[in-house]
Amino acid sequence: MTAAPDMGRMHSLEVFRHYDKNHWRLFTLPLAEVERALVKPEYVTLVKSAVMGESNVIAAVHGFLNEFAEDYDFSAFAVIWGYQEVQHHYAFTSWLQAVGEEVDNRAVAAMRAPYDPGSTPSATLATNIISELTVNHVYRAVSAWVEEPVLKDLLLRASRDEAGHAREFRHFAAKRLEEHPEEVASVLETLYFYTSDDKIKHPVGVFKAGLDELAETETIDTGFELFLDTVADSGELDELQNKIRRTFGSLTGHDLSSNRAVRRALATVLG
Repeated sequence: MTAAPDMGRMHSLEVFRHYDKNHWRLFTLPLAEVERALVKPEYVTLVKSAVMGESNVIAAVHGFLNEFAEDYDFSAFAVIWGYQEVQHHYAFTSWLQAVGEEVDNRAVAAMRAPYDPGSTPSATLATNIISELTVNHVYRAVSAWVEEPVLKDLLLRASRDEAGHAREFRHFAAKRLEEHPEEVASVLETLYFYTSDDKIKHPVGVFKAGLDELAETETIDTGFELFLDTVADSGELDELQNKIRRTFGSLTGHDLSSNRAVRRALATVLG
C-alpha cells in the first residue's frame, strides 16, 4: 500500500486555537478604575512610546505579506500576530485616554509605510525575534516598577503576549533555516547589529527614525532611554542581550554567548 503524502500541518492553526481560547480582551481592562493619583509623568511618556512602537504593526504586516507571499502558514500567523499588536496599540491608547492624555495620531499615521524586506527572509524573522524579546523584557520590568494597578496589569498582559510572539517567530525562523541553511549568516549579522551596542536597539527605532512627524512626539527610543535611565537595574541591558543571544544560539546551533563569539560564528559560517 502506498503511504498517503504528508500534506503538512498549519502551525498557525495551533497558534489561532491558543489565541481563540486564552487571549485577553480589551473590554476586560478596568479602565474606569485607573488610579490617577498614582500616575507619574514617566508613566505617560513610557506608554506614549509604547503606542508608537506598537502602531508599526500595520507596516510590519504589510511587509510580511509581501515578503512571504508564497508562505500561507506564516502569513496567517502574521495576521494573528497583527491583531494582537493592534490590541496593544489600542489598549495603551485607552489607558492614556483614561488619564486625560491623547496620542498624536499624525505621528502614528506617519509610521504606515511598509518595511523593506530584510537581506533574507530569515533575517526578517530574526529581526522580529529581537523585537519581541526586547519589548517582552521591557514591559515586564516596567510592570514591576509602576504603581498604578491598571497599567501594571496591562503591561504584564502585553509582556506575556510578546513572549509568545517571540516563540512563534523563532518557530518560523527555525523552519526557514532548515530549508535555507545558506541564510544563517544573515541571521548572525542581524544579531550582531542589534546587540553590539550599549543601548537598546529596536527595529522600529532603526527603520522609522528621522520622520518629520516624530520631531515633537515621543518615540519608541524615548521609552527605551527612559527605561534604562530610570527603571532598569544595573546589568539589565546585559541580561536582555544575553537572553537574545541564547535564543539565537539555540536557533543556529552556534555559541553566541558574547559579541566576540557572534563574530567568530559569523566568520565560520562565511568560511
